[in-house]
Amino acid sequence: MARDLPIELPQLQNWSCHTCGECCKQHGIYVTGEEQARIERQNWTEADGIPAGQQLFVKMSGGLGKGWTRLAHREDGSCVFLDDKGLCRIHGKFGEPAKPLACRIYPYAFHPTEKGLTVSLRFSCPSVVANLGTPVVEQRGELKRLAKLVVPADHKTVPPPALADSKSIPWPDVMAIVDALDATLAQEDVPIHVRLLQALHWTRQLGEANLKDITGERFIELLSLLLDEASLVMSELSGEARPPKQISAVQFRLLVGQYARKDTYLNVQPTWADRWKLLSWGLSFAWGSGNVPAVQNVFREVPFSTLEQSFGPLPEEAEEFLTRYFRVKIQGLHFCGPAYYNQDILQGFNSLVLVYPVVMWIARWLAASANRQQLTREDVLLAITIADHHHGYSPALNTWAFRSRVRTLVQLNEVATLVRWYSR
Repeated sequence: MARDLPIELPQLQNWSCHTCGECCKQHGIYVTGEEQARIERQNWTEADGIPAGQQLFVKMSGGLGKGWTRLAHREDGSCVFLDDKGLCRIHGKFGEPAKPLACRIYPYAFHPTEKGLTVSLRFSCPSVVANLGTPVVEQRGELKRLAKLVVPADHKTVPPPALADSKSIPWPDVMAIVDALDATLAQEDVPIHVRLLQALHWTRQLGEANLKDITGERFIELLSLLLDEASLVMSELSGEARPPKQISAVQFRLLVGQYARKDTYLNVQPTWADRWKLLSWGLSFAWGSGNVPAVQNVFREVPFSTLEQSFGPLPEEAEEFLTRYFRVKIQGLHFCGPAYYNQDILQGFNSLVLVYPVVMWIARWLAASANRQQLTREDVLLAITIADHHHGYSPALNTWAFRSRVRTLVQLNEVATLVRWYSR
């Protein structure tokens, strides 16, 4: 790959590792054969903190005889190489380059475009959500070095994501949409939920437009007209909130149930009891009556009805967290194409917007778990971290059932309804 690889970095994001160890407790780290052999040659012993008889790797089986290998996890769910201080034993003993590539990359994600690469980040990392550390734009050299290790040499041949329903558009028009979305979300004097409603409005119109022979400058002119029209109807878009229809509420709660779980590799082979627990949770979220099951230890059981009440305005800082989250995902193309289950632009964007009501629902749950009915900064921070643990990475979000739920909400025009309802 060329040394002068063009790379676009998020302008509003900072990050440095603060050794919280959360990434080493919740993600499966897949290793290549070469990485496995290298780690085995490091000769780990009890003196290094690795108990005798401790497995270093776990073989994972797939369909059609396929399989792969990942680092092992201890009984508490943490990586076998995570020490008591939240540090990586491999890094500490042999340096950062000795770690598996997946560990070196996290929380960064690289996404090819026609002209180079965009960079996004995973907000499952608490330091990313809190914007702690060195500005990403000052890490260009290191990110270029990492990009050379993960991005194929023929990345420029990656086709652009479709607009919708296999409607093909060229890369320049894709990037024009990205710029338009970012411009909509960059309006500092407009609440984040209203900006999302504006973007939903004009992207829906774009999907319905006849784009034959409209490309290049004409396409940019069309986007400009759509953005202007969305600004003119802002008061209408941000009108009175109404609860979602019953069918929409069911579909949405099932989405929330998936996002709220914390899937790790602690239980590689789920027992029948584990499977029954997941089924009972799913039924509870579908029914939406009684108490919400505490699907991880940061929650307690609270009535579903409590979470449908108003929790008041967002904490002031939460606007910044949410704005940065959506802008980084948009700027980094982390919502469509290869970066998001190869979904088209409009479907992927609707899925991304749904993260907002999901985060608000989870934040309410966290507040209610602490006997509060007003959100705090910490509620929103943790809710984003929980939701982005799955978004774009969990295989469950790429299933037919999950995609069908999103399509149903889009077809019923209920995505905007959910944004309004949970912004209260």
